[in-house]
Amino acid sequence: MRARKNIGGLDALMLIPAVFIGLFFLFPVGTVVGRGLAGDGLDAVIDLARSQRQRDVLRFTFWQAVVSTVLTVVIALPAAATVAGLSSRARRVVRSIVTVPFVLPTVVVAGAFDELFLATGLDAGAVRLRHTVWAILIAHVFFNYAVVVRVVGTAWVGLDCRQAEAARVLGATRWQAWKEVTLPRLRPAIASASAIVFLFSFTSFGVVLILGGPRRATLETEIYRYAVSRTDLTTAAALAVVQLTTVLGLVAISTWLERRRPATTRVARRTRTLGSRAGRRVNGLVAIALLGGPLAVLVERSFSTGTGYDLSHYEALGTRVRQLPAPATTALWNSLQHAVMATAIALVIGVLASVVVVHGRSSLRRFFDLGLTLPLGTSAVTVGFGILIALDEPPIDFRTRWWIIPVAHALVGVPFVVRTMVPLLRSIDPSIREAAAVLGASPSRVRREIDLAIGARGALVGGGFAFAVSLGEFGATSFLPRRPDDLTAPVALFRLLSTPGDLLRGQAMALAVVLMVLVAVSVFVIESSRGTTEGAL
Repeated sequence: MRARKNIGGLDALMLIPAVFIGLFFLFPVGTVVGRGLAGDGLDAVIDLARSQRQRDVLRFTFWQAVVSTVLTVVIALPAAATVAGLSSRARRVVRSIVTVPFVLPTVVVAGAFDELFLATGLDAGAVRLRHTVWAILIAHVFFNYAVVVRVVGTAWVGLDCRQAEAARVLGATRWQAWKEVTLPRLRPAIASASAIVFLFSFTSFGVVLILGGPRRATLETEIYRYAVSRTDLTTAAALAVVQLTTVLGLVAISTWLERRRPATTRVARRTRTLGSRAGRRVNGLVAIALLGGPLAVLVERSFSTGTGYDLSHYEALGTRVRQLPAPATTALWNSLQHAVMATAIALVIGVLASVVVVHGRSSLRRFFDLGLTLPLGTSAVTVGFGILIALDEPPIDFRTRWWIIPVAHALVGVPFVVRTMVPLLRSIDPSIREAAAVLGASPSRVRREIDLAIGARGALVGGGFAFAVSLGEFGATSFLPRRPDDLTAPVALFRLLSTPGDLLRGQAMALAVVLMVLVAVSVFVIESSRGTTEGAL
C-alpha cells in the first residue's frame, strides 16, 4: 500500500514540471515545427534546400562549429591535464576562473573582442580580425574552453594513476604512457566535451551576430533576421525546423556519450599528470592571453575617456539615451529581478523533476530526463521564436506578460539543476532510506529529510548556474516584447554596441563590466558550494 501511495505521489509531482516543459517549451517548439512543415512552410523548406545562399549558410554553420570544436579541444586539453594535477583547493579556484567566460553574456564577450581588435589595430589593415570568421572562432574557443577543462579535467582526476605508473616502470616514456594508457580512458570524456562544444558553437547567436558582421550568417542569425528584421515568419520557421532537427540529433549523441563516460574512482594518492613545470606555465600564459586579454581591455575601456580615466561611463548608466527606452541601470535592475525569479522557478521545477527522474517509474525516467535536457541544447532563438508565435492567442496569450521573460530564462536553468541534483540523489546508499523507513518515516518524509537534504548542495550549484545564465540570456529575450519595464541588460548592451559613438560605447563597456562582475560572483559562489558535486558540469 505504501509503495502505491509513493508512486501516486511521484505521479503528482511529475505533473508540475511536465506541464511547465510542455506549455513553455514543447508547445512553442512544436508550433515552430508545425508552421515550418505545413502548407507554405513546407514549400519554404524546399525553397531553402534549393537556395544557394541557404545552402552556404548551412555549410558555414557546420564548418565553423567543427573548426571551433577542434580548436577548443586542442587548446584546452593541456589545461585539463594541468588542472587534474592540482590540489583540490587550487583546482576549485582555477575552475572558477575558467568558468566565468563560459557563463558570460554573449554580447559582453562580443563587445570585449570588438574592443580588443580596436585596441590592437586588428579592426582594419593587412591583418584584420574584426568581422571575420577568425573572430567567431576565437570567441567560441574563449566561451567553450571551460567545457573541456571541466569535463575532461574531472574525468582525469577520477582515473586511477597506478596503470600509467606501471607502464612507466615497464619502460614507457611519459608520452607513451599517456597515449597508450590514459588517452583511451579519457576518450569518452573528450567525445562528450566535444559534442557539447559543437552544440554550443552550432547554436551560437550573439557572437556571430556582432563579431561576424552582416556578411557572416548561421542558421541562428538567419532565423533572427527573417523573423525580426524581415518579418518573414514562414521562412524563419522553415529555418528553425532545419536547425531543430540537427540539434535533436546532437543532443541524442551528447546524451549517449555522457552515458559512456566512466564513473570516477577516488585514489588515495595522485601524481602529476602531464607536463613539466614549464608546460604548466605555458598553459597559464595561454589561458591568461585567451581569457584575460579581452576582459582586461573591456575593463580598461570602461574607465577610459580618451584623455584619461574616470567613472563617467558608469555614472552615465543612470541617464537615458535615445537608443534605449529606459536607462541602462533600469535594464540592469530588470535583469537582476528576472534572474532571481528565473532561479526560483528553475529550482522548483528542477528539484521536483530530479526526484521523479530518480524515484519515478522506469518507463518514464529516460523520457523525462531527456525532455528536461532538451532546453539546454535547443537554440534560444528557436525557443524565443516559438513563444512569439505560439503563445499569442487567448487563453494563453502570454507574450506581453511580465513573467514570460524569467520563464524563458528558467527553461535553460532547469537542466542545470537536474544535472547537478540527479547524480547526488543516485549516489545515496539505499540502506539509508531503508533504515529511515524501518524507523517509521513515510516515503515523503524520507524524500524530504534524506534526498532533499543531500541534494540541496546540488540544487544550490544548479541555481547558481541558472542565475548566471539568466543574467546573460540574449537569444530568446530578443524575440519578446521590448517595453521599458522589460528591457534587459544584454539587450540594452546590444543596442549600445550597435550604435556608433565613443560615449555610447563607453556606456556599453561599463554595463558589460557590471554584468561580468555579477556573473563572476555567481560562479565563485557555485564553486565554493560544489563539494560532492565535483562531477557536474
